[in-house]
Amino acid sequence: MLLVIDVGNTQIVLGLFEGERLVRDWRVRTDHERTTDEWGLLLKNLFELDGIDMDAVTAVALSSVVPPAIHALRRASTRYFGVEPLVVGPGIKTGLSIRYENPREVGADRVVNAVAAFARVNGPCIVVDFGTATTFDCIAGDGGYLGGAIAPGIGISLEALVTRAAKLPKVEIARPRAALGRNTEESMRSGVLYGYVALVDGLVERLIAEMDEELPVAVIATGGLAGVIAAESRTIQTVDGNLTIEGLRLIHLRNQPRE
Repeated sequence: MLLVIDVGNTQIVLGLFEGERLVRDWRVRTDHERTTDEWGLLLKNLFELDGIDMDAVTAVALSSVVPPAIHALRRASTRYFGVEPLVVGPGIKTGLSIRYENPREVGADRVVNAVAAFARVNGPCIVVDFGTATTFDCIAGDGGYLGGAIAPGIGISLEALVTRAAKLPKVEIARPRAALGRNTEESMRSGVLYGYVALVDGLVERLIAEMDEELPVAVIATGGLAGVIAAESRTIQTVDGNLTIEGLRLIHLRNQPRE
């Protein structure tokens, strides 16, 4: 089986595949200082809780936007699974043509999402990933990764608002009763949710116009709050919470020796 691991700034997503079938997936909090043995203990506990034998893992693929995690995970993979992991980065076959001015600047998570999205629609598309940052990634109809946009994530935007404005309370990110808030909490929910929906829709529409594709551009959302925003958005068409781990599976497949 193939174990894929995507390390984000806030959350780590793990998936276990048997062929194309996702057997199990997990989501845990990111700890930037987790050691090799702590990774091993975490993985052992996750596998044991689901009754899965760690010896069943024959390959590991990982992507990370947290550099220290790459080294610890490399060692954990070889120590606890006996395999050298495939790490998404320069030189890895993705099946996409990276047209960024400096391809090395593109985050591994953005490349992985783009691979999965293009494989899914086989045409022009935009991925909106709601993580610590909200990223917009544009893929042309011929499989070229064009770039996109990066905005502050909805969570850190709300946190900054509460931190910098002494009288504003902490509120849950949820749909308000109406856009016109009648109290402070409802006003904050309206501003955060509908303001962010407007940000997403406005950026997506601008990006589609600049992509100048002949075919309709598919818009796929992923990440923790994708469902909440998509429910109010006029541009997001599909939500796929497993987009990143599916992209890792595809990249692993594309880097296997041909028989």
